[in-house]
Amino acid sequence: MTFNQQHAIITGGSSGIGKATAKLLAQKGANLTLIARDTAKLEQAKVEIEGMGTDPQAKIITISADVSQQIQVETAIEQAIDQIGPADLLITSAGIAHPGYFQELPIEVFEQTMAVNYFGSLYAIKAVLPSMVKQHKGHIVLLSSGAGLIGIYGYTPYSPSKFALRGLTESLRGELKPQGIHVSIVYPPDTDTPQLEAENKTKPLETKMITGSAQMWSATAVANQIVRGIEKKQFGIMPGFEMRLLGRFHSLLAPVLNWYFDRIVAGNRE
Repeated sequence: MTFNQQHAIITGGSSGIGKATAKLLAQKGANLTLIARDTAKLEQAKVEIEGMGTDPQAKIITISADVSQQIQVETAIEQAIDQIGPADLLITSAGIAHPGYFQELPIEVFEQTMAVNYFGSLYAIKAVLPSMVKQHKGHIVLLSSGAGLIGIYGYTPYSPSKFALRGLTESLRGELKPQGIHVSIVYPPDTDTPQLEAENKTKPLETKMITGSAQMWSATAVANQIVRGIEKKQFGIMPGFEMRLLGRFHSLLAPVLNWYFDRIVAGNRE
């Protein structure tokens, strides 16, 4: 896939991996629609992208919307298509995480996490799909997580939402392929983003110990892997050796990883 003059819609495009991916796509000549809740962050992202010396003919618009609200997502994508044209690429990067101990977390945390991470992606796909089907081409990219491959201590709201994205993507792949639409799922490792900073405020000590041994990636490094994966039409995009290993052998590795995680938790409690 080449990106010149292609219309890329990115939810969660105001920060983190979404913004980093938007910058790379802009450098390759893409027209962009950035969707997120915070208007100020959206405008700042637009200023940053335009300040990179991108093609002055490229169109960059921002639309404020809460992806957990179906009507807001549909309206935002309708506006984007009206202003720029049919969507060629959709990247659902909007997401939240609120780690904690299962018994201490209110049910609202589980509901909101699923609403943003899973249904937010579902609503966006439903909204862009008619234009892609009409063109008989397009590419949909969903951001999952390593926690979408194996459940991790302290992530009982988050892991299920990312597992759900994996199931959705695997189911969509074969259904959309005959219509000329490609589907990809990304499993980023821990990435230095505002979301991770927010997670660390409620993350149990055991979770910090489990995730602390993994390599931290920059948002730009992950974005590079995403763009490369889209260009190659990869279904599973797994940045780094650890994610590739987990992505390909997670079922085989699960017993060993669970034993390792249990040892960390037991050691902490001693």
